[in-house]
Amino acid sequence: MSVKKGEWIKVEYTGTLDDGTIFDGTGVNGGNPLKFQVGAGQLIKGFDESVLGKALGEEYSIRLEPSEAYGELKEGMTQKVPRAQFPKGIELQPGLMLMVMGPQGQMPASIKLIEEDSVIIDLNHPMAGKVLNFKIKIVETNSEPELPSACGCGCEDQANNQDSCGCGHDHANNQDGCC
Repeated sequence: MSVKKGEWIKVEYTGTLDDGTIFDGTGVNGGNPLKFQVGAGQLIKGFDESVLGKALGEEYSIRLEPSEAYGELKEGMTQKVPRAQFPKGIELQPGLMLMVMGPQGQMPASIKLIEEDSVIIDLNHPMAGKVLNFKIKIVETNSEPELPSACGCGCEDQANNQDSCGCGHDHANNQDGCC
């Protein structure tokens, strides 16, 4: 049976750059397979589309151009930030990745240049402009989706009608905007 759009599957994968550097993978992230819903937009487009039509146990390799992954590097995505806005105690150096607040919330940024009174940061995704290579193995198909708890607290005890799970919500009495 081949993988179809909307199906929940699990994969093992290793992601490398053209020079062989491993940048991500299930072995890198604790060894657990990656579970996702095919076609739901949870992953980069090229990776997501590559599983379509594959079978359980199938192993394959793909090469994704930037347009199929994190996009091209965009001009104008650098900003000059006063050095005083950075927390004290952080050793600022080119290439350092950090999280900054943007219009849509937190986003990754990398330090490009350190000047006397300011720091130039790049807001492009760290993998933008890069060709990505993946070795992928389909390890489970027709997986059950992981359902979040109704209150969003991540606890499992509400389903067992327990009064307290430690999340601070009162599941039994439907208080605190939970359940």
